Amino acid sequence: MIINALNSGARVFMADFEDAHSPTWTGTLVGQSNVYDAVRRRIRFTSPEGREYRLNESTATLMVRPRGWHLDERHFEVEQHPISASLFDAGLFLFHNAQELRRRGTGPYLYLPKLEHYLEARLWNDVFRAVEAALDLPTGTVRATVLIETLPAAFQMDEILWELREHSVGLNCGRWDYLFSFIKQFQDVPATRFPDRSKLTMNTPFLTTYTRLLIRTCHRRGAHAIGGMAAQIPIKEDPEANAKAIALVIADKEREVAAGHDGTWVAHPGLVSVAQEVFDRGMPTPNQIARPEAGSMAGAADLLEVPTGEITAEGVRRNARAALRYLESWLRGVGCVPIDHLMEDAATAEIARCQLWQWVHHAARLEDGRPVDLPLVREAFRVERAQFPSDPEWPAAETSLDRAAAILDEVVAASVLVGFITERAYEDLEDPKGGEET
Repeated sequence: MIINALNSGARVFMADFEDAHSPTWTGTLVGQSNVYDAVRRRIRFTSPEGREYRLNESTATLMVRPRGWHLDERHFEVEQHPISASLFDAGLFLFHNAQELRRRGTGPYLYLPKLEHYLEARLWNDVFRAVEAALDLPTGTVRATVLIETLPAAFQMDEILWELREHSVGLNCGRWDYLFSFIKQFQDVPATRFPDRSKLTMNTPFLTTYTRLLIRTCHRRGAHAIGGMAAQIPIKEDPEANAKAIALVIADKEREVAAGHDGTWVAHPGLVSVAQEVFDRGMPTPNQIARPEAGSMAGAADLLEVPTGEITAEGVRRNARAALRYLESWLRGVGCVPIDHLMEDAATAEIARCQLWQWVHHAARLEDGRPVDLPLVREAFRVERAQFPSDPEWPAAETSLDRAAAILDEVVAASVLVGFITERAYEDLEDPKGGEET
């Protein structure tokens, strides 16, 4: 996967130890080993069919996303306490690769997730300074892009850029986690009942406002504003459905480049050329930082505008399906999962289970008047669970399915919304290769 991503034609590839990674001990260390080999251009792979994979002469620039500050790495202790997963992931990558990357004419570049406060950015800046001092690197060698994917961080973009001013590249619209955070922030407001997840597009006012504010904030400071991820994946077996998926990606990227973004994400290497063509056409310059600002600056009320719309039985089923299928896979050590022709990571499961919790505990009703209560949600999970044995493309293990169903029932029924499902599920995560014993 790393070889294909680096060879994809993208300008940048982000190796993800966060939401697209199930943090088994084996998976985490093998990921670090693969990054180490990729930096030194010695990564190789031979498939069971005998196909050889190796790096092209020209490859994407490597970035790494460590886990967020809220997570621990239980397999590595400091003074008899689990180390911060953020420090473990970033520390291993920087210690082994920072000097080598600089020697090769690039640098150690990071994506920083889940920040909620400028003091977290200050902490990262302190870490980078300590790394540069320890490795005898010039100040500013380590560079980072911060994902603005929580509602509190949307109110502190200037401060986050300031704290990381020696090491900042820009900010990114982490739109899926932002939606999760937005729902979570309104957990104590019973009147809020978000509509079906499928209705919460980037044209929804609170998401449009956040995007525009991020672009304006970055460009005022001379920083890059990166757009969000298109989750679509190619659908080889259905040309008509594939054409519709490609059209959605094109429309999404046309919206982003027109808004003023300087770059964007796609989830699959097969869509790199699609996004790149849109941005090359809409952004002939290297970036849009010098583009004149248009419109008025967003206010707090605009950022906090709660979306409205219908809640449907199909919306309940889709959330149950996404949460159950993703978490079952995550518990088997697979953190990036195709579901309904979309490449999903932990943010999808977070949104899905948060919506189910909100609808149950905020007395939501379906469009037909039925209450969204625990029996209704449990029935949706039962129906979706029954689909597993009949789906040959989903090799669910019975034990991981049982654990996923139990965890989801627990977090949806809980009187208080669980902060992160990955934090709760970590205690149930078992290494598929036995690495928990080493």
